[in-house]
Amino acid sequence: MADSKPKVLAFDLFNELKKVTWPTKADTIKLTVIVIIISLIIGIYIGIIDFLLAKGLGFLTK
Repeated sequence: MADSKPKVLAFDLFNELKKVTWPTKADTIKLTVIVIIISLIIGIYIGIIDFLLAKGLGFLTK
């Protein structure tokens, strides 16, 4: 079991963070743009479905 002293935990955390492969600025921008585009596509799709269902319900209730 790991030692629970705060200094040891902080040291272990720092050592683990040095092993992390951080994304480059270009990778971060590329992935952010992909997330925004996918979010917009899904939002438009849900908006169209909502509009069609609202029109269909309006047609059925008249």
